[in-house]
Amino acid sequence: ALKGVSLIVEKGDFFALLGANGAGKTTLIGILTGLVNKTAGTVKVFGHDIDHDFSTAKNFLGVVPQEFNFHMFENVQDIVVNQAGYFGVDYKTALRDSEGLLKKVDLWEKRRAMARTLSGGMKRRLMIARGLIHHPKILILDEPTAGVDVELRIGMWEYLREINARGTTIILTTHYLEEVEQMCRHAAIIKQGEIVRLDTVANLTKGQRLEKIFLEIIKQ
Repeated sequence: ALKGVSLIVEKGDFFALLGANGAGKTTLIGILTGLVNKTAGTVKVFGHDIDHDFSTAKNFLGVVPQEFNFHMFENVQDIVVNQAGYFGVDYKTALRDSEGLLKKVDLWEKRRAMARTLSGGMKRRLMIARGLIHHPKILILDEPTAGVDVELRIGMWEYLREINARGTTIILTTHYLEEVEQMCRHAAIIKQGEIVRLDTVANLTKGQRLEKIFLEIIKQ
């Protein structure tokens, strides 16, 4: 459970949510995206309260969950295109945009393949393409590079930096603290449902490895 979490993520930021397993990261993401009911407090997305104007707020959000949640017997391009329909994107536009996205995540050659035939890394990249098809202003990624080999992970870092540079706000959870050092500007460390540190990555580390700082904080 979360306790008294107060958090503002600025437009255009690349923000990391860090914590040990069970700290509350996935619960917080669930609340931000309306998938988990909160018992108190307010969540606003670009000024739109998710309790009172969820249909507008959700259109700003692209979500890449930790678990694969697409139909394994659907082909790659259909998974991306059909997702766009939930956000009111017309079929022709979605079909056109899916080509660019699938090329970016190196899945265009697999566009007719059923999802069940993809490797774990390919499925992870498909999740990112699906989360971006409606051009969200905020992209929320829950462990996006879990199970992805080093070469592909670095390629995904470059792509996420590019998305962020174009103005998309990114909120990331990850166990790879190197990702945070490489990409994120701000980070919050969650411990037992509370935010115990919130700062720029530069201020958190002060020349030390983030892994060392993180372990010191969660062991306190």
